[in-house]
Amino acid sequence: MADGSFGINSRNRVKRGHNRALYDEATVYGILDSHFLCHVSFEIEGQPHIIPTCHWREGNKLYWHGSSKSMMIRHLAMGNPAAVSVTHLDGLVLARSAFSTSVNYRSVICYGMPELVTDEAEFDRQMELFFEMLAPGRWPQLRPMTDQERKATGLLVMEIEDAAAKVRAAPPGDPEEAEYPVWAGVVPLATNQLQPQAAPEGERASLNYGLMPAYDWNK
Repeated sequence: MADGSFGINSRNRVKRGHNRALYDEATVYGILDSHFLCHVSFEIEGQPHIIPTCHWREGNKLYWHGSSKSMMIRHLAMGNPAAVSVTHLDGLVLARSAFSTSVNYRSVICYGMPELVTDEAEFDRQMELFFEMLAPGRWPQLRPMTDQERKATGLLVMEIEDAAAKVRAAPPGDPEEAEYPVWAGVVPLATNQLQPQAAPEGERASLNYGLMPAYDWNK
């Protein structure tokens, strides 16, 4: 990535809709960082699996965690490859025909070989990065993790070896049918953070989530 882009090869080359493909790290990282929900795919003995989970990024590395006894953590910690995808649905593209109807979106797929984070200090540092992404300022307010909780949590890190983004941000592609008597255009979609709801047992003033900075899901 000497030029700030991921190299194009047989693994990450976008074949369908290649005109929407982007390989520069700024676009790839921007899509990864704009939310925290990803899907991790891998294969075990010929059976494909895909697991939704939460991710975060530092540099060219992706991180995610789960139960240390889960199939995903145990399999990927053994040095097996994975593909991680993130997709944002930005709008419904309503054309004048079913064939031309589409969606606007931003997506990225990353490839690499995950490893288990075993250093305790690095484990703590990455968990803090994750929670500060979810709710800035909350990590130091939380009860410290217990040894049992650490043991039950598997943290994976994956250097992004290859990646490709694919983006559609355009109106319907059927201008030649403009005279057909049906509305056409884009219906924008966005994820919004709503008013926080306190836990049923009550909210302590010192942990008032409503007073904490909110993550901007619309960026």
